[in-house]
Amino acid sequence: MDVEPAFLDKFNPKEPLSNKVDRILELLDKPGEESEMAEVIDMRPQLIAATEIRTTIAEVDSMLDSLFKALEARNLTKIANVVVVSDHGMATVSNFIQLEDIIDTSLIEHTDGWPLYGLRPKDSAHLQGIYDSLKAASSGNDNYEVYLRDKDMPERYHFSKNERIAPLWIIPKAGWAIVTKGEFNVVEAKEKNLVYHPRGLHGYDHEHPLMRAIFVARGPAFPHAPNSRVESFRIDPKPNNGTLRLPLNTIGLHSPETTPAEPIDPQVPEPESVASPVQIFTQSAPPATSASEISSADPVIEISPIEASSAADPNVVPPTMVGVDTPEDANVDRPVVGDDSVVSEEEKNFWSWFTDEINKAKGWFSDIVGHGEVNENDEKKF
Repeated sequence: MDVEPAFLDKFNPKEPLSNKVDRILELLDKPGEESEMAEVIDMRPQLIAATEIRTTIAEVDSMLDSLFKALEARNLTKIANVVVVSDHGMATVSNFIQLEDIIDTSLIEHTDGWPLYGLRPKDSAHLQGIYDSLKAASSGNDNYEVYLRDKDMPERYHFSKNERIAPLWIIPKAGWAIVTKGEFNVVEAKEKNLVYHPRGLHGYDHEHPLMRAIFVARGPAFPHAPNSRVESFRIDPKPNNGTLRLPLNTIGLHSPETTPAEPIDPQVPEPESVASPVQIFTQSAPPATSASEISSADPVIEISPIEASSAADPNVVPPTMVGVDTPEDANVDRPVVGDDSVVSEEEKNFWSWFTDEINKAKGWFSDIVGHGEVNENDEKKF
């Protein structure tokens, strides 16, 4: 709508959350529209959005505590609205569908999406045959659904009527992951007691309870008793606008007695010794049904979508990894490490170095293709 932000800070992945609180308070301390100083000094913004990734709940809780105390010190508690949201839920992944076991992947030119799989056949004449094979393989189980874009795609998905959408889709149920053998060989994983990463995924059917996002709010737009709870709701999209009508209608207070049952992640039968089971689904063999069929160890195989950028400094040598004597020998694509709880200092150093190099590459690329200018406060304005 041609409305640009008045203030925009350049993203810094290493910036502590306390700095974000300071920046928010700096903006709140600016004079308001009613002030005579507003004409010569930038005005206080009406909406401030602060985002961060890879933080713990404790860190976010501490950040909000600092923010609330600072708002109170400025007498803004009853003026400013604070809303905490997430963009989606998450489901634990413990079940797998080996793509090569249910279709002939040599007929596929390209796959789209994840964890949903859109299939683009090399020859459109094979489309119906691939669809029929998938339907036959899914008969008698509830592990995934298969749809043709132009034939039986559910209307509620709003995922048809455009040629940019792949013609055939496999939609796994929450907790199931479709994998190729190049990514994760489920038979080998069972034999070697390997665990799939990431352990949690989103992007499943948006109506599944595990895909719901959080909504926590406080301020003058929410004149309810503290700890009030509301029914789950959805903001129906409007043209260029998804307005939420305030105030909300509450249905009581949060308490141990009113706490709803939490959605349970899909479970796989496991013996007492099993830490993270791997269940296998193939066309020729059904999922494991007895404890003896499930592995009992918990090493980790890391599958990451991130690859090292050519923009990284070629003269920087990564730290020596566990089991590698010299940096020259550290030629591995995806290291196999132990359980997260026993990661060694060498491994931590390696991944810290690797993350820094990726961030350097991103910054290098951003400086080349970016627009606008950066001022002395390290802010990029557009």
